[in-house]
Amino acid sequence: MLYPKRNFLIVWIFKTYVKWLVSRQFHEFIFNNVQVDPDRSVLLIANHFSFWDGLILFCLNQKLFKKKFHVMVLQETAYHMGILRYGGAYSVTKNSRDMLTSLDYTAKLLNDPQNLVLMFPQGKLYSNFVSRINFEKGILKPMNKAEGKFQLVFAATFIQYFKHKKPSVTVYLKNEDKSYVNENIGELERSYQQHYTESKDLQTEIEIK
Repeated sequence: MLYPKRNFLIVWIFKTYVKWLVSRQFHEFIFNNVQVDPDRSVLLIANHFSFWDGLILFCLNQKLFKKKFHVMVLQETAYHMGILRYGGAYSVTKNSRDMLTSLDYTAKLLNDPQNLVLMFPQGKLYSNFVSRINFEKGILKPMNKAEGKFQLVFAATFIQYFKHKKPSVTVYLKNEDKSYVNENIGELERSYQQHYTESKDLQTEIEIK
């Protein structure tokens, strides 16, 4: 497993560069506010459709949650894009013993109220406008181990160009009150699916003036 790297100067450069990069790439960055509990960590569950997902939500954390950002990425991504580890990325290797180490590390992060952990339970990239979101099972292990110590937030992100040369990005957020401790993956998946479907409907109903 590859862990995040901590170097104050490089971390500052990374944050500054990502903020500039996202602002340069997108015409507009829209999100709704949710209440943030300072006494709990945040587990942010999101759809996964592009290279930009993690960077968008990295900036969202700086704007809204203001926690220490962490994101689980595939081992090959952590190797090939090592700079992401200065932004809080850590690795997972699916279907291996090392995966348990990554999930235990996730639970440890969630025990600290200063942290935010971003996870993409789909496990790989899908279209931005798929109708169905399917979760892989691993996400439940850290949730069960960190019972009651984190705030669960759903994020559904959509990118569209509309009438501008640059696309706009919209993130629909929802605080989820249920912890899903000792539940099966289907319950969590269904709740996220409802949020995703409602968000997608809102996105497709936007009127262009």
